[in-house]
Amino acid sequence: MLAIIGGSGLTQLASLDLIRREVVRTPYGEPSGALTFGRLCSQPVVFLARHGYGHTIPPHRVNYQANLWALQQAQVDAIISVASVGGIRADLCPGTLIVPDQIIDYTWGRKSTFHENSDEPVVHIDFTEPYDEAIRQRILKAGLKAGETIIDGAVYAATQGPRLETAAEINRLERDGADVVGMTGMPEAALARELGIPYAAINVVANFAAGRASSASGICFDSIDAVLRDAMGRVRGVLDHICES
Repeated sequence: MLAIIGGSGLTQLASLDLIRREVVRTPYGEPSGALTFGRLCSQPVVFLARHGYGHTIPPHRVNYQANLWALQQAQVDAIISVASVGGIRADLCPGTLIVPDQIIDYTWGRKSTFHENSDEPVVHIDFTEPYDEAIRQRILKAGLKAGETIIDGAVYAATQGPRLETAAEINRLERDGADVVGMTGMPEAALARELGIPYAAINVVANFAAGRASSASGICFDSIDAVLRDAMGRVRGVLDHICES
């Protein structure tokens, strides 16, 4: 069963044939909300709104451990994360869809592992390639079927939030090799890897990052809302085609 984690702009799947909602308790506390089980193009899917169904949980307060543990308990065999980002690279303009292939983590203080008890052996994971390549290719092929242009590959910079970055910080991220910036990609991807669940992401560029192009002197939040309304409709179309394959 496929799991879809929805971020800003995707708090529900309109085309999901609802079967049930299930409140899950985990050893790590409560997930962001109930798991929504249903069918998308006849395929079983479970959906979780990362920020809560009322979009009330800021990025640094998301209980990533509980979210991933709850999905594991639901016996999902793959996770697709949908998240909005700021475009650092000049060609990644608002409305662009991207399947990233690398991450740089700038977050701090978040619970980033399931293995932190002092009486447990230290556990390391290989994170050379943070996204599952088979799931990445599945997304890209679905984009072709949906007639959507999706950029294959980008370096995602995960920042702490909830504030957006300064122009100087974006300059630093670019020097580090980042192409887009978001606030929720970590530790989500690492926790999925610890649990052995294949994980990949669809990033939606909501705006140019601070100091770039139309965001040179500030970011217009009204325009972000309009971009996300359009782009998330296109993402839903891609997700439909993923479930048809």
